[in-house]
Amino acid sequence: MTTSPDRVRTRLPGISTRAWEHPADRTALVTLRSLSGFDVVLRTLSGLLQERQHRLLYLATAVRVDERQFRSLHQLREDCVEILDARTTPEMFVLQSPHVNAFTIGMDTPFIVLTTGLIDLMDTEELRFIVGHELGHALSGHAVYRTMLMHLLRLTASIGWMPVGGWALRAIVAALMEWSRKSELSGDRAGLLCGQDVEASVRVHMKTAGGTWIKEMNHGAFLAQADDYERSGDLRDGVLKLLNLELQSHPFSVLRAAELRRWIQSGDYDRVLAGEYPRREHDKNTRISDEMKEAARTYRQNFDQSEDPLIRTVRNLGKDVGSAVNTVGHEVGETVSKIGKRFNDWRTGDRDDPPPTK
Repeated sequence: MTTSPDRVRTRLPGISTRAWEHPADRTALVTLRSLSGFDVVLRTLSGLLQERQHRLLYLATAVRVDERQFRSLHQLREDCVEILDARTTPEMFVLQSPHVNAFTIGMDTPFIVLTTGLIDLMDTEELRFIVGHELGHALSGHAVYRTMLMHLLRLTASIGWMPVGGWALRAIVAALMEWSRKSELSGDRAGLLCGQDVEASVRVHMKTAGGTWIKEMNHGAFLAQADDYERSGDLRDGVLKLLNLELQSHPFSVLRAAELRRWIQSGDYDRVLAGEYPRREHDKNTRISDEMKEAARTYRQNFDQSEDPLIRTVRNLGKDVGSAVNTVGHEVGETVSKIGKRFNDWRTGDRDDPPPTK
């Protein structure tokens, strides 16, 4: 493996994570970041000892990446940190496992774990994309907020002030999983910005879907599968697609490649490389209402352009489905806002009943 640059990659000084975050992901993140004291409560509930325990576990069972161990991965991480102008460099570990996997965990100090199965499968530029993907997760705070939202989900089973009925809980689960899937699309965009190699970004998804036989696969044919997936079948297939996705935390590999292609074709990728991106210094000025509108606009646009048989059927009914589509974009933000307000009320003494306990 070599990390000798084959070309000069564009650096993105002062770039905000909003530049690569999917609108639905960004809505949830802006909402969560705005809730004063809410993160403190949930961090306490999650237990910081468990995070320390995880890091100690990887210190004892995996190999920590630095200039002496897995130096090639260390250099890739340094490249990604420089391109995204990250203020901190997350720790990285290599774990011996045949499973093809990479993940970012930890709330206060997120760290990245790559498995040997993943490293063996990918080439240098593909690994650059993956390291950038995980760095994007760390910078966006996905590890923090995914943990927080999962604790919210657990709380619904034991407290009385939230709806815990079967369908209500299922709706919350669906909203959380929808956000989780969109956060993975955000990570893919960060990975592409780090590598700035479209072919490599698609190969990553080709290999996670089809394994090592990349010479037997075709870039164009792989992306064409996504088009076939969306257009083919009848109304029943549209329903089955929803059921297949409902409890998935990650989008399917073929669809992730297609989403990345859609982001590139929108012109947003080229605009970022040209320096037209939001800056961190302006993050404090972002408004939840604006992010919700952008998320709703994106869902509505995808709805209007979709060739999925179920969505086509609903669209062709001629009914006013706008509110239903917009609800998906608002779901996570509104749910978290209500929960945060309730916690803030307890914190400021505006409510007489005690805060929820486990």
